[in-house]
Amino acid sequence: IIVSTNEKADSLLRHGAQWIKDISLVILDELHLVNDSERGPTLEIVITRLRRILPKAQYIGLSATISNAEDLGEWLNAKVIKSDWRPVPLKEGVLTDSTIEFEDGEIKELNVLHKNVVVNAILNIVEEGGQVLVFASTRKKAEDYAYKIAQAFNERLDIISWEEREMLREYSTELISEERSGFTENLARLVEAGAAFHHAGLASYHRKIIEEAFRNRVLKTVVATPTLAAGVNLPARMVLITEVKRYVPGYGYQKIPVIEYKQFCGRAGRPRYDEIGYAVTISRTEEEKNYIIQEYVNGELEKIVSRLSSEKHLRTHVLAIISSAEVESISNLLRFFEETYLGYLYGSRVVRSKIESTLEFLKSYRFIEIDGNRLRATKLGVRVSQLYIDPLTAKILLENFEKAGSIVNTFGMLHLIAFTPEVPRIPMKKLSTSILEEYVEKYRDGMIIPPADADDPNYDEYLDAVRLSMVLEGWIEELPEAELYDRFGVQPGDMAALRETAEWIAYSASQIAKVSGNTRFVIPFEKLSERIKHGVREELLPLTRLKGIGRVRARALYRAGYTSIEKLRAVTVEDLTRVLGIGRRIAEKILEQV
Repeated sequence: IIVSTNEKADSLLRHGAQWIKDISLVILDELHLVNDSERGPTLEIVITRLRRILPKAQYIGLSATISNAEDLGEWLNAKVIKSDWRPVPLKEGVLTDSTIEFEDGEIKELNVLHKNVVVNAILNIVEEGGQVLVFASTRKKAEDYAYKIAQAFNERLDIISWEEREMLREYSTELISEERSGFTENLARLVEAGAAFHHAGLASYHRKIIEEAFRNRVLKTVVATPTLAAGVNLPARMVLITEVKRYVPGYGYQKIPVIEYKQFCGRAGRPRYDEIGYAVTISRTEEEKNYIIQEYVNGELEKIVSRLSSEKHLRTHVLAIISSAEVESISNLLRFFEETYLGYLYGSRVVRSKIESTLEFLKSYRFIEIDGNRLRATKLGVRVSQLYIDPLTAKILLENFEKAGSIVNTFGMLHLIAFTPEVPRIPMKKLSTSILEEYVEKYRDGMIIPPADADDPNYDEYLDAVRLSMVLEGWIEELPEAELYDRFGVQPGDMAALRETAEWIAYSASQIAKVSGNTRFVIPFEKLSERIKHGVREELLPLTRLKGIGRVRARALYRAGYTSIEKLRAVTVEDLTRVLGIGRRIAEKILEQV
């Protein structure tokens, strides 16, 4: 049994993993993700490729939120089986002040224990021995609600037992044992009180501790952003949805999709602990209550459609299919895309126009060659596909390699990486334009992308990349993590996402430099990729290649005079245990390796 994400399955197909041919059953969990604008196209392509490679395999798609299952069933040539069974029955309702009105007409009056509607509902459920999962539309709102709830729990010490508070203290201590930034200390204080927020700013170890404390029923409330509804199984007696509108930059407030609302509701009810799960949405007025009941509680799910037609996804997947030699002609490529969900829904005319413009882009940047009807990926195109990067990223790297001056510095390399579309624009402190411009001036001579003028249409984008490069520079110059988070206002989860992506793009840059003949960039970007991975200066790289040696231990060894692998070969376990942060077990592991 192989359990994989859609993206990993796509990567395995690109690399031609031979064992795929032995598969006889494919289970497609959360099939409604085909509708997701970011992850949907990859799932759709994986399904299409697998069905071509494995025509005799059995396919089972699973979802709780598909209204047009017949469309997907017909596309997959599958039988649609519908069931409304649920391990814990669900009641949906709307809360106005202290009154919940359920879909079946039942009215439940809550005790008034707090002036805030959300906090009051939580206190009622926790008093009865339940847990609550709250969904807020932004990180800021999730954190604000968590603070209010923690404060209420601290004012009502009887609401959580002494034994549970003892366990919460242990979880809180575990959180700050890794690092002590202001962000983590705030989170630890909340956990100690019995509440927590959960969003993409959390580090993976934060998430692990919070989820474990919630599953063990000692953490009473988690306030999450919508990503939790899709990715984590954390059932609670009550799910509280704080609003059904969300601010979308450039568009203002938009209503959330009914599919998303139903995903939230799906988290209500803990098997073994609850007889009924409650999904309750907050309303401020009678009018809003009626709107929520009509649009959401009794609302129709949106249809699942294909998201494959976006340029970003098409150029990536068209190149991957040509690179794997799965199709060798334009007519075969069109036939492939006619077999996708996009082709099923919109027909060959739409597919043809999209594919033709994508082929033109790939050909113009030498990723593919077209000879009449024949298609072939170039060596460069094959490598770009294997690296799993957007061809637009490869284009940006190539163009700038060719334009770069004779002097290149590390900051200029970081800036080029940060300028690519794959690197996430993470939330952080606003730095003034003058500070960013001073930074560019400081490194001007070694910048790969020349400084932009204020009237340049890409000026803001250029400065955004400078901002991200400053964070990455702090990381590879060994700024302590807590200081990095506090100085730049970056949250640990975002920092991890930035590091991982930047490491991958730096490595990709070295490979693209190699295959395109820009050889002077190969070793610098390889080293930079390693530095980003470990968060160290160049002299520590040999030490960080040892298992169990991260940036802190590597620096401690270096300061103690163990500056190379050769020097480590001449020491004893006892010598190493005198170094700060190196215990006996780690010392033995080091010596085994050297």
